[in-house]
Amino acid sequence: MTTRRQFFGQAAAVSAGVALSPALEAVAAPDGGGTEVSFLVNGERRRVTLDPRVTLLDALRERLGLTGTKKGCDRGQCGACTVHVDDRRVLSCLTLAVTLQGKEVTTIEGLADGDELHPVQRAFIDHDGFQCGFCTSGQIMSAVKVVEERETRSDEQIREAMSGNLCRCGAYPNILQAIKQARES
Repeated sequence: MTTRRQFFGQAAAVSAGVALSPALEAVAAPDGGGTEVSFLVNGERRRVTLDPRVTLLDALRERLGLTGTKKGCDRGQCGACTVHVDDRRVLSCLTLAVTLQGKEVTTIEGLADGDELHPVQRAFIDHDGFQCGFCTSGQIMSAVKVVEERETRSDEQIREAMSGNLCRCGAYPNILQAIKQARES
């Protein structure tokens, strides 16, 4: 017969194991090794050895030190983690890093040309297209592609094209104005 003390001790051990398992998965591959991935990040060839389950978001932030890309919902619903892969916008929290062998990744850190801001970055500053700043990198990365794809003929088209990026602060009118300015430049 299990005593009450033994039961609670076992329950605590199981709970701790469940709570720690995601952290442990990120550290070690199932076989103790990993997969070497080589891709171009912001114009620089980068090689990392990763567990095959590591997302691009975690590889960028935790392995490459590029923390401009934000982890919002970690479910592909908010757009805070948007980056460009081979000139297409992708949600880095849903993209496995090992699938990017030989591809080109651009993050918010690689958008500017030295001290010269990208026109979308400049427009976001000019129109105060951010408040807390948490979603800003994802908003800017999406806005760059929206402008390049010419999905900006009307306010409604801009809103629709940016609908995958959420802003909890409600800076949407300023973001809309920033994209319209960037479209003109």
